[in-house]
Parts: sequence; structure tokens; C-alpha cells
Amino acid sequence: MMRVALDAMGGDHAPREIVAGAADAARDLDVEVILVGPGERLKEELRHVPAPHRSEALRVVDAPEVIGMAEAPAMALRRKRRSSIAVALDLVRRGEADAMVSAGNTGAVMAAALLTLRPIEGIDRPAIAAVLPTQRGRVILLDAGANVDCRPKHLLQFGVMGSVYAARVLGIEAPRVGLLSNGEEDTKGNELVIRSAELLRRSGLRFIGNIEGRGVFSGAADVVVCDGFVGNVVLKFGEGLALGIFSLLREELSRGLVVRLGVALARPRLKALALRLDHTEYGGAPLLGVDGICIV
Repeated sequence: MMRVALDAMGGDHAPREIVAGAADAARDLDVEVILVGPGERLKEELRHVPAPHRSEALRVVDAPEVIGMAEAPAMALRRKRRSSIAVALDLVRRGEADAMVSAGNTGAVMAAALLTLRPIEGIDRPAIAAVLPTQRGRVILLDAGANVDCRPKHLLQFGVMGSVYAARVLGIEAPRVGLLSNGEEDTKGNELVIRSAELLRRSGLRFIGNIEGRGVFSGAADVVVCDGFVGNVVLKFGEGLALGIFSLLREELSRGLVVRLGVALARPRLKALALRLDHTEYGGAPLLGVDGICIV
């Protein structure tokens, strides 16, 4: 049985909603969930879980300190060595958990993973790899927010990690790697993009060159590489755009009897489309580049 260390204090409405989700996962999936956080508080939350939802595959590991979403990661980790994030990652390091999951402070998770799990050989900085829907299937966008300032060698490493993940986890044969830029021409982009493109061309990867923002969701590439600042903006813009489109559709499709009848007939397909574009259905993103499984 896979053992997952869950930062029970990270995310919206923690720890109650995190504990409730953990109970569902332990009941429905073949996993043991280790809830990490202030022990007494988590045990109290477990008492609120309905009896049919409880599972023996749930246990608590005490971590008395919590890192808030607005705290500076480096300072918080130094001050709070027994935080839920640090303790959960240490369980992975010691082999007492197979993976760590956190919806908490992303910067703190990344910094703690670097210190605790250490980067794998040849990787300077880990990257958040977000899997997004496209017209052709799926695309991996990295970095999606772990590294705001990058050097060309970092983007090259992102391309390598993304290609390996696309091939081995998503089953994409010979993944196409694109570099996000403001134009497809080789001369477009800032200095980071231009120098990164030079490295990617010599890398042995299936590098297809620069792609524009519209190419991300059209499926122009299987792996899209960028720095964490740009990647996070693209990710949040895509989430907001999907929500906006469905809001407009809902408004337009409620006008008139004939339209509502058509919607009733098309409801199954509309629901399928909504699930495909709903960012909450995609869960967390792996932090690639550290010696252990860490999901943000």
C-alpha cells in the first residue's frame, strides 16, 4: 500500500477540508494517508468525519508548527523546523512515506524539498510541472511557479525533465518541446529565451523551437518550457479564462425555450467539456527535480 504524507495544514479551509479529503482518499484508494500537523487538532477533526468515511488507512503524525501562505519561505523554515511541511517531507526522506502532498505555501514546499530531499544529479532547480488540456490531448507546462528568475541552463533542465515525465508518465513517444516566447521566429524573445533556445537546439531533445501563448492550448507542443513567473501567469490566466467562458456560456444558454431544450439534449457533452476544462479536476502538480515524490 502506498503511503502518502499529507500536509494537513496547507490549503483553503485547512485542516477540516484537508482531513475530509484524506478520509475519502483512504477509503476509496489503495493508499495510507498520513495526516501531518498539530496532533490534537487533527484528531479532533477526525472525530467530525462520519463513521462510514473513516478508514484504518488514516493516521496522524504530530507537527506542532504551521507555515502560513504569506510567510517568507526561507525565514519560516528556519524558525519553524517542526512545521507540517518540513515533517511531511522528512517522512519521505526517511522512507516512512512514499510521497508528500501539500496545498500550502508553494515557496516553502520547494525550499524544504530542496533541503530535505535534495536535487537529483544534474538539476540545479526543481520545477513545478502542470499538466493542461489541449485540443490534441495534454501538455506539460514547466516551470509553473517555483522559480521566478531563471538562467538558460535552468530552462534546458526543465525541458529535459518535462520530456522524461511526458514519455514515462504520460506515455507520449518522442515528446515535442517548445519554448514559450512572444513569437515563433528564432530572433523573438528576451535574452533568456534566445539563449535558452540555443541550448535546447543542441540538447538532443525533440525541440520544435519557439511557440506563442496560443500554441500552449492548441497542442503545438507536448512540453512547454518557460520561467516560473511566466508559467504561473499562463496557468492562472488559463484557469480564469475557462471560468469566464463557462460563465458566459451559462448566461447565453439560459435564454429562450428552444435554447434550453437544446442544452438539455447536449447536457452529457457539456458536462464532459466542463470536466475537461475544470482546473480543480487536475489536482496537484509534481515538483520535478528532487530525489523524492512531492506534489504541490
